[in-house]
Amino acid sequence: MRVALLGPTAVETDDGTPVDIGGARVRMLLARLALDPGRPVPTTTLIDDLWGEQPPADAGNALQSLVSRLRKVCPVALEPGGYRLGVATEDVDVFRFERLRAAGRPGEALALWRGDALADVREAPFAGPTAARLEEARLSAEEDRGELDVAALTALHEKHPLRERLAGLLMRAMCAQGRQSEALRLYAEVRGRLADELGVDPSQELQNVHLAALRGELGPRPVVDRLPVRLTSFVGRDDELAEITGGLGRYRLVTLVGPGGAGKTRLATEVAARHPLHGKGRVWFAALASVRAAEDLAGAVLSAFEVTFAGDPRRRAGEGMDRMAEVLGAGESLLVLDNCEHLVGAAAEFTTELLRRVPNLRVLATSREPLAIDGESLCPVGPLAVPDGQADLSGFGAVRLFLDRASAVRPGFRLDESTVDDVRLICRRLDGMPLALELAAARLRSMTVRQITQRLDDRFRLLTSGSRTALPRQRTLRAVVEWSWDLLTEEELRLARRLAVFPAGADLAAIEAVCLPDALYVLTSLVEKSIVDVVEIAGEPRYRMLETIRVYADEQLDASGEKWEVVGRFRRHYRELTQRWEPLTRTARQLEAIDVYEAEQDNVVAALRGAIDDREVELAADLLGGTFWYWLVKGDNERAEMSVRDVLALGDLLPPDRYATFRAMQLLMAAIPGVTDAAEAAAVIEHCVSSGAVQKYPSLAIALPMLGFLSQNFELARREVKRAAESEDPWARAGAEWALSFMLVDEGDLEGAERARDRAYDQFTAVGDRWGSAMTLGMKAAFVSHTGDNQAAIDLYERGLAVATELRSQDDAVQQRWRLAVEYARMGDHAAAEREITGAEEFVRTVGNEQLSTMLDYAKAEVRLRAGRVEEARALSAAFRQRAATPTALGSFIAEWVAMLDTRIALADGRFDEAAGFAAVAVGTTSERADMPDLATATELLALVRHAQGRARATERLLALAQVVRGSLDMGDPDVRRLVAELGEPERLAITKAEALRRIREEAGFSTG
Repeated sequence: MRVALLGPTAVETDDGTPVDIGGARVRMLLARLALDPGRPVPTTTLIDDLWGEQPPADAGNALQSLVSRLRKVCPVALEPGGYRLGVATEDVDVFRFERLRAAGRPGEALALWRGDALADVREAPFAGPTAARLEEARLSAEEDRGELDVAALTALHEKHPLRERLAGLLMRAMCAQGRQSEALRLYAEVRGRLADELGVDPSQELQNVHLAALRGELGPRPVVDRLPVRLTSFVGRDDELAEITGGLGRYRLVTLVGPGGAGKTRLATEVAARHPLHGKGRVWFAALASVRAAEDLAGAVLSAFEVTFAGDPRRRAGEGMDRMAEVLGAGESLLVLDNCEHLVGAAAEFTTELLRRVPNLRVLATSREPLAIDGESLCPVGPLAVPDGQADLSGFGAVRLFLDRASAVRPGFRLDESTVDDVRLICRRLDGMPLALELAAARLRSMTVRQITQRLDDRFRLLTSGSRTALPRQRTLRAVVEWSWDLLTEEELRLARRLAVFPAGADLAAIEAVCLPDALYVLTSLVEKSIVDVVEIAGEPRYRMLETIRVYADEQLDASGEKWEVVGRFRRHYRELTQRWEPLTRTARQLEAIDVYEAEQDNVVAALRGAIDDREVELAADLLGGTFWYWLVKGDNERAEMSVRDVLALGDLLPPDRYATFRAMQLLMAAIPGVTDAAEAAAVIEHCVSSGAVQKYPSLAIALPMLGFLSQNFELARREVKRAAESEDPWARAGAEWALSFMLVDEGDLEGAERARDRAYDQFTAVGDRWGSAMTLGMKAAFVSHTGDNQAAIDLYERGLAVATELRSQDDAVQQRWRLAVEYARMGDHAAAEREITGAEEFVRTVGNEQLSTMLDYAKAEVRLRAGRVEEARALSAAFRQRAATPTALGSFIAEWVAMLDTRIALADGRFDEAAGFAAVAVGTTSERADMPDLATATELLALVRHAQGRARATERLLALAQVVRGSLDMGDPDVRRLVAELGEPERLAITKAEALRRIREEAGFSTG
């Protein structure tokens, strides 16, 4: 636990999580105890320091009460000497500040300050004197730093006009900028103030500064810039700049390591240019890329010092080191050693010797692997930040760099609707690597951004337009990769090219199964050389190549003649993996299985697509069967539909049970109530039975009953429910109850449906399937809402949302959230409804799902209408009308939603006859597909219209018919509740649903002939 007092009082855990401390008096107690960390503070001292001369009547109990409250969040113990806060001195920023200042590191010490010391507990008697002491120490540290700019020094001088050391620093800074006359005026002002207010003359130190200013000894000095010329702006590495600068303050050797093209040289140059030693002419830069032999390294570094000498060649190395040490040892120095990777052994020996000889030297090195010497601090330099589905790209380093370089070669190029998708794709496909992005931007001289995007698969031919003055290995993308490749051993080359088969990287087990047994040591060597990157997922390392390196490695794998063998092992490995994990996606190990699928998804897809393309039928069928259910759980319906279509295209070569299963899933994903072809659905269901698929694939326990139900073959649907209910698989039995609840709702048996849902929920929970639990909770919430208990429905939706979020199911989470928003709106909590809509919108923007976006916009329109924001709803409805003209997976639903929205808008406007026409459209579409729940909603809406028209009898008839169709009225809808309150409960009609449907269409104005 860490305590911060240099600003408002704050506490955070070791992992950085903020801790809520409590009220003002508790904060005072914490601050006082933290000033004596790890030591007991007597009770009497605490009472005096917290209350001063006016303690409460029972001060001891009052203190004990404060301690009890503080103990809830901080470790406070009662000891013989008083109360002790259980934190170390190093965990309190006040003491870290004092230690850093004493160590001569004022910049790091001052970085700890977040505002005025003890800012929020100043009313405590102890706080004033302590804060004053700390502020004085802070000011002294500012003076010790001595390198502030004029603006910062001026601000400090205005607050402390009688501090002579501060005035001297400001005078020096002014003279360094050529502002000698201002510095002399400042001296006169300070001298006059000292005489008037204190009756003293300036100190000798300040008089010496004045004299030096008069002599012109403090004027600007030309900076000796030995760094490479910076001709372009520096973009996108602010965090790394700060980290490296801080590292150079703590370590004598900092090495930037990363793959070729990551921008290590430019980053090192920028760090050196901004370092305080650069302004003093104490920075040197040695470029080693052109050095071929290790024995030439010292001479190449020496040339950076512009020192030459003749004599016996055998004496030059030693004399050269002596001369360098002499120059560097004349003061604090910074040496940049650029591109050490091809001479890494010699560079390590040279750097060790130089650091030993020159104690005040710091070295900043760049390399594709560490120098691996004592005291080295590594700073990995990887890709720039790349957008991953976010709508706003402007803050990503990769995008900023591409746009900066693009506007240089094509003035006026900017990020807008016409370029945003291509820019996003370029940044992602090029891994955010600076050199690749710069080469791509350079192509805008002769190509459009779309043409660049379309040619990224041929990136080594595309990205060849580097600077003519750059080193040859930096002019093309291929040359950059080849430079690294040529540094590998034969064993490293073998593993590196085989790793190309993993588009998503892999763990060690997969690499050893597919590429090379006992691969760990070779693999770690590739990591050291920046060919392979390693990330930790759930505590386990995962190894991956940047896309550009992988493309090059794939070329080498092709040329090796071993590609088919490696690819075969790759596909078989992922068949085995998916067959092992697929059954667990419906068990208590579901989240563990999803973690595996998420990590391996691109590998599985690559194996599946390759098997399809090469017509490896059984392999393709097994891979699809092993991952299909995961796609459905995650809501990745588009990928599922495409893969099923392509595997089914293999036709008769597929095993019959697989073909039947995939065909059933294909029909179900496209099914619409009342529209799905009943004969085709029945044939597919029978094929699943006759081929034995129903015994092998548990997912059919839901798929077949629902396919029968949606094709309105209710007898067949009931038969399949019964079959699933008798299964030995407990998940299949839960699925049977889930499907049964749909059918009972359609039949109007709402209580039976609710019992089936309860059984489904209990059984899904028992087997550990969160997907089934979340879906069942959503269905239960809709039922409870119709009873009129909006709050209970909200509670269920929130439970469903929590489960879907844990499951990381994008479809389910968004649907639960927008239904939650609508339910809040129906209850009248419009602020909560907007909050849920906003949260869902942020998620949809991230995943970029057009269908979810459409559904969410419909929910948003309903929320706005119920809040009385009619104009906003009107705009959304107009947008929906445009979408209706474009074929989508939602099909006729969009036109139906437009009709529902327009009905409500027309009612709000008082255009009752127009509202009747819109409502009739909704009645027509829902009745044509015999979707009873949706038809009931449309009927209730038409009842609202008739009531607004003053047609009370028609209103009563429609409410009674809606009751027949659904089994009850939607009492969770405040508009329906108002109708029932005014007109009374509708009469119970003893008619069939078919008759009710006929009468509803008649009421809406449709012919019954």
